[in-house]
Amino acid sequence: LVISIGVIGLFLLLTRFARAGRRLAFASLILLAILGLSPLGNALIIPLEERFPAWDPAAGPPAGIVVLGGSLSPHVSAARNVVALNEAAERLTVAAELALRYPHARILFSGGSGALIFGEGAEAEFAVRVFESFGIPRGRVILEDRSRNTLENAILSKDLARPQPGERWLLVTSAYHMARAIGIFRKAGFDVEPYPVDWRTGGSGDALRPFPTVGDGLRRTDTAVREWVGLLAYWLMGMSSALFPGPVADSR
Repeated sequence: LVISIGVIGLFLLLTRFARAGRRLAFASLILLAILGLSPLGNALIIPLEERFPAWDPAAGPPAGIVVLGGSLSPHVSAARNVVALNEAAERLTVAAELALRYPHARILFSGGSGALIFGEGAEAEFAVRVFESFGIPRGRVILEDRSRNTLENAILSKDLARPQPGERWLLVTSAYHMARAIGIFRKAGFDVEPYPVDWRTGGSGDALRPFPTVGDGLRRTDTAVREWVGLLAYWLMGMSSALFPGPVADSR
């Protein structure tokens, strides 16, 4: 959006609206600097990451563990014949650790392809390799490879898991994504317990911590804004249990 404002400004420089074009181009440059170098990205993502506390194992072992995709690149994995993990790799590595800690828990990996233009293939087939590398047999992992977004993650995972009354299921995903995911799972009727991983900040103190490069700041800001917009959009469409889901099911 910010870059588009700048491009429009540059085009206007060639018209009789050159004055407005200069203002738009200048505003775009300033906004890019603010978004990329200021702590804004951290300030936006910290409330998302702090929404849910760490999972408490005191209540006993879970019956199952749902792991959301987004932790690897199917395209690179297929092209290189390796498992190409990205910065959200903890979703998979922590899930594998939980699978070893709770050997009787069922493991459900939910990850198709959310690509809108270039098809990348499903993540599920490569996620299995990660679990196997940890010594977790392939037959223990339930694969859901048709989902394209978090809503379909919830609906399709529930159909495969068929949770029974009294069963406790964990939901493993990035801390910044947990609020949106929990709200959608609750609305879909799949009561899961949040197990946040993949924190991007060290806590509230990072709200004043600037970024060393513009790229780092823009990426963090983009991630945070996407989640806030997603929270609002899913709530307005009636697909989430709350505008800003929290630890208590009816929190707003």
